[in-house]
Amino acid sequence: MSSIPTIETDRLTLRPFTPSDAPEIIRLAGERSIADTSEVPHPYTLVDALDWIDLHRGAFVRNEELQLAVVRRSDSLLVGSVSLQAVFTGHQAELGYWIGHPFWGNGYATEACRAVVAWGFDQFDLIRIHACHLTRNPASGRVLEKVGMRLEGVSPKHFLKWGIPEDISFWGILRE
Repeated sequence: MSSIPTIETDRLTLRPFTPSDAPEIIRLAGERSIADTSEVPHPYTLVDALDWIDLHRGAFVRNEELQLAVVRRSDSLLVGSVSLQAVFTGHQAELGYWIGHPFWGNGYATEACRAVVAWGFDQFDLIRIHACHLTRNPASGRVLEKVGMRLEGVSPKHFLKWGIPEDISFWGILRE
């Protein structure tokens, strides 16, 4: 595959990011609440957004990553991002996502993640998809559980966030 796909769900369009998305990415991903529970840098700048968008096509062509904008179909509003990263075609990939704070609690993360997991199993021929989150962020665990993932374990002090060691919860789902 050479072009990043667009995936439709009931309420969402998952599509490639474009440079015109950069201001909304900065507004949403630039909130400290997003950076606090993810690897998104803070503060988040225009250069960060444009550099990040610029990486997507090449990573997709190399079958390394699928990164999609999560956009509401009703008004074309960007609400977040969903991805499959570290793709090993025919084997496994890591699911990642963030949803902007104003859109939390609407089920957008679950809907986007379900669609991308199904796409990954079908198009990348994956047998396993995994994800992780900071243990202090149980809402992410609920999303992963709703997607069909199972908790595989917790790794104490696995990740440094703001210079503080954090526990990480690991989740996974198999194609079957």
